[in-house]
Amino acid sequence: MGRLLTLVSAIIFVDALLFTALTPLVPMYADEFDLSKAGAGLLVGAYGAGALLGGIPGGLAASRFGPKRAVVAGLLLLAVASFAFAAANDANALTLGGARFVQGIASTATWAGALAWISVTAPSSRRGEVIGTAFGAAIFGAVLGPAFGGLAELAGIELAFTIVGVLTLGFAGLASFARSAKPEPTSLAGLRRAFRDRRFVGGLWLNMLPAMLFGLLIVLTPLALDDAGWGTFAIAAVFFASGLVEVVLNPMLGRFSDRVGRLLPIRAALAASVVVALALAVSSRAAVVAVLVCAAGISFGSLYTPGMSLTSHRAETAGLAQGLAFGVMNTAWALGEVIGPSVGGTLADSAGDAAPYLVGACLCGLTLAATYRVAGRVQPREA
Repeated sequence: MGRLLTLVSAIIFVDALLFTALTPLVPMYADEFDLSKAGAGLLVGAYGAGALLGGIPGGLAASRFGPKRAVVAGLLLLAVASFAFAAANDANALTLGGARFVQGIASTATWAGALAWISVTAPSSRRGEVIGTAFGAAIFGAVLGPAFGGLAELAGIELAFTIVGVLTLGFAGLASFARSAKPEPTSLAGLRRAFRDRRFVGGLWLNMLPAMLFGLLIVLTPLALDDAGWGTFAIAAVFFASGLVEVVLNPMLGRFSDRVGRLLPIRAALAASVVVALALAVSSRAAVVAVLVCAAGISFGSLYTPGMSLTSHRAETAGLAQGLAFGVMNTAWALGEVIGPSVGGTLADSAGDAAPYLVGACLCGLTLAATYRVAGRVQPREA
């Protein structure tokens, strides 16, 4: 289990690094291609759009053909997308967005296969821990992504993303020699039972909500810091700092949710997210915004691990294959990743940056209230 978890964590690390590498480059591309905040949001959201299209097919592939084959196929496509992004750098925003779109499609097969691989291999009592560990690696990749983007601008984007493509091919080779997990039976009945389970649906929402919040954050805060005179490396440093605690926090959250259930960490993260979103709405000083980005990384990010663990456990209860469950979860995340930057950027253009943050705070507050209504008499450990 240890070797598999290490391999899966490394694969998810590279995938997450590519996802956030665009963050410090947003101002550069906005200037180069004369993009509005809405246009920048569409460029950022192209990754999520690809993941939205590929979420269910990626989950079905992981269930039908086995997690290992889905991971290898996803990595091969991710390598192609990385080479395409390197080649498209000097083209136009549409071509770059297309490369990001393909990266998003590839990531769904990789994530669905990787998370299903460790979920069906690990004991049920340790599922939160292993998911949290893998997600901690993803956070580390997301943390280093902006720094990688900053280095890529210095060393040459073509060279940097070509190296990542080669590295991804290497991981595909390693994964192909790893021990396989059996394909899982899929059925529409299991899917129907899962969607009738309010806690399964709640787990999906707890992956969609932070994706919206982070998508919004990735568009607005780099532009705000750039307007204040901060350079690419300074912006990258802010996002690097914001994720360092998450790397350690998510495995701890996973173990904690295995012991006490998922309601307590979910409620704490939602309450903190309300406060952070409201603070972002009223803050204009660059230094304060930078601190709040770090706080958002902790509060928004703390929703993922218990949300994924909840999705996995409720899928098992409903008789839904883990691969398909994570594919559906990827679709929910991708929908949030599309809505957050695109709708948030458009709303910021028309009503100011505070408006989308206020909407985000309201969504977190309503979700917090819903945890009390939906949970009912269920004990926290059972949720």
